Amino acid sequence: MDKMIVYEDNVLLVVHKPAGIATETARVGQADLVSELKNYRKRKGEDTYVGVVHRLDQPVEGLLVFAKDGGTARALSDGLQRGTLTKRYAVLAAGVPQTSEGILTDHLLRDGRTNLSKVVPKETKGARKAVLHWQIVRHDDEISLLEIELRTGRHHQIRAQLANAGFPLLGDTKYGSGSSRELSDRYAVNSTALLAYALRLTHPGTGREMEFLLDIDKFTKIF
Repeated sequence: MDKMIVYEDNVLLVVHKPAGIATETARVGQADLVSELKNYRKRKGEDTYVGVVHRLDQPVEGLLVFAKDGGTARALSDGLQRGTLTKRYAVLAAGVPQTSEGILTDHLLRDGRTNLSKVVPKETKGARKAVLHWQIVRHDDEISLLEIELRTGRHHQIRAQLANAGFPLLGDTKYGSGSSRELSDRYAVNSTALLAYALRLTHPGTGREMEFLLDIDKFTKIF
C-alpha cells in the first residue's frame, strides 16, 4: 500500500491505483482499494474512515484522491462539482481521428445486468448526457494516443463513447472491436489502455492548488 500512496497529509490521500483492483466493492472476498486504505490507516493507529470522492473502473490505472474525514470528503466532492477538482486521462485508441481534437456528446444508458453502458437516443428513458473533450497527443497509421477531459462523469463513459465513435481502446475486452482486439494482441496490450494520469485539486484545508501527474511513457513506447 505504501508504494501506491503518492501524497498524504492529515486530511487526504492521493493514491496511484493499479489496473485490476476495484476502487470499492461489496463482493465478499474480493480485494478493493478502500479496504486496503482502511487497513493501512488502522495499522497507523488512525481512524479508519476513508471518504470516496471519485472512482476508476477496475481495469483502469490512475490517480484517485480520498478523504480522511467527512468534512474533507464533502469539500472535495463539492470541488468535483464546481470544477476545482479536475482529472485528465491518456488512452491508446484503435484508429486515427480526422481532426486533432474534438468534443463527443452522447446519451448513455447503463445496463445493470451486463454492467455495460451504451450510446442511445436522447429520448431513451434513463439515458444520461455524456460529454468529453479529446485531443490527439501522438499517432501512427493505426493507433492514437489521446488526452481526454471529461465534462460529465458517467459509467464507463470514455470507453463507451470512444468505442461508439469508432476508436475503441486497446486492451478493452468489453467495448473493443475486432480490429482493436487484433491490434491489442499484436502490441501485447493486455489491459484497458486508459490511464488517469493528471489530478488537480484545491486543498480543502490550506486552499493551495495541487497537481499530481503520472508518466505516460508506457503508452508512448508502443509507437
